[in-house]
Amino acid sequence: MTGFARTAAILAAMTLGALLPQAHVFAWAIRWLVMAMLFLVFLQTRLSRSALHRQHFFLFAANLALGFAGWGVGGLLGGRDIALAAFFCGITPTAIAAPVIISFLRGRVDFVAAAFLLTNVGIAALMPLMLPLVLGRPTPEAFAQVSGSVGLVVFVPMSAAYLVRALHPRAAEWPGRLRNVSFGLWVTSIFFITANASDFIRHHADTPLRLLLQIAGASLLMCIASFAFGRVIGGREFPREASQALGQKNTTFTIYLALTYASPLVALGPTFYVVWHNLWNSWQLHRAARAAAHPPNAQR
Repeated sequence: MTGFARTAAILAAMTLGALLPQAHVFAWAIRWLVMAMLFLVFLQTRLSRSALHRQHFFLFAANLALGFAGWGVGGLLGGRDIALAAFFCGITPTAIAAPVIISFLRGRVDFVAAAFLLTNVGIAALMPLMLPLVLGRPTPEAFAQVSGSVGLVVFVPMSAAYLVRALHPRAAEWPGRLRNVSFGLWVTSIFFITANASDFIRHHADTPLRLLLQIAGASLLMCIASFAFGRVIGGREFPREASQALGQKNTTFTIYLALTYASPLVALGPTFYVVWHNLWNSWQLHRAARAAAHPPNAQR
């Protein structure tokens, strides 16, 4: 599949999701789609101590800092709902699909996979401490619920991939041959996420437009800051990988947490983030495809 086709597929998935809110009934499938994507990612990724770099720990610290910075600034400028929406955007760890996207961009998959594990497990462990602080009430059950989600979504496909590769070493070649399958799974999950957001907005038409725009704006600012700070943290060695690790976020986790512990309105923050980071992803894929089609040496 060409870069233009991938860009068109992402935009089509978001458009169809907005136009077909009825598809929200299939939102349960998102978890299984991302587990299938992760299985393919881990087939070709060997995580080891050498995969961890000092940039990973800066990324983790930035992930936490962005969440609380968004909460503080949002509270000062827009009130509690804006503060919580910005918090859930900033605190969201690296997306399950980030290693998949960086593989399409020909980057270091092992770097992003390590960032995914560190941020998801670390933030899941700290979430029971952070949620009471920002919500103003205790949430003792959060640790078990979030940890259970991480265990199922991350460690089951990782363990399955390592087992399959141990029994059949040539399975490490499957992701290369199934690259378009991985992309199709990701696009399908985008469609269901967008449909879920569209269904919520249609059933809450009484929400003030100004508030929706404020949440969308706060989400956009958090997205820009995340990709930008990630590139700075990555430096010359991992600029694209670190930017992707901090900017492309696992919003399914924080949408669930916001719906469970805050409100559907607050959950629109990470939901809008889905749109922003996928628009950026579509542009990156388009730009990478153009660069591949017209390499600098070919123009001389």
